[in-house]
Amino acid sequence: MSKNMNTIRSVCVYCGSQPGRDPDHIAAGRALGRSIAAHGLRLVYGGGTRGIMGAVAGGVLSNGGQVTGIIPEFLVDMEATRHSLGQLNELIVTEDMHARKHKMFERADAFITLPGGIGTLEEIVEIMTWAQLGRHEKPMVFANINGFWNPMLELLRHMREQGFIHTAERVQPLVIDNVEDIIPAIIEKVEGARDLDGADEVIAKL
Repeated sequence: MSKNMNTIRSVCVYCGSQPGRDPDHIAAGRALGRSIAAHGLRLVYGGGTRGIMGAVAGGVLSNGGQVTGIIPEFLVDMEATRHSLGQLNELIVTEDMHARKHKMFERADAFITLPGGIGTLEEIVEIMTWAQLGRHEKPMVFANINGFWNPMLELLRHMREQGFIHTAERVQPLVIDNVEDIIPAIIEKVEGARDLDGADEVIAKL
């Protein structure tokens, strides 16, 4: 796994394959997709064409952006329609969930988590685990639409206070309520890290 990153070309979005009960979640998915396209980034996601997944992909595609869908064969008919999958710029069908998650990690320079269920939670927790273990330094974002992730954030706070998140400085996901602010925040974080790396190189030469 690559730890360092000098630029951002793509973002991975984790989210529900269902629409959920709050219409703001679907709206946030579409808005995030528009923002990804507007900033010239590629969407990497789980390939679903339904629910919030479909909203994000549709937001990117309808605004001229590029989309890579990564989906295991057994989920194609559960999370997507085969006709809609043909609209993606790139489709990768994997053998299983493990291969899917690894491909998504490899293809993405940052990770955003919109509202979703157990699968969405499991995906972002694994990414945070890898960060804690020093396997990557890619930005991670909780898109906290209408406070959806508040219970999860409280659990993380509790874990830190109880001493179970070691190297906590590596597990500091951004928490952003306004979906329009997410991509600019990621870009700012990446550019800030690049500036720090450049300063370190100058100091090392002195």
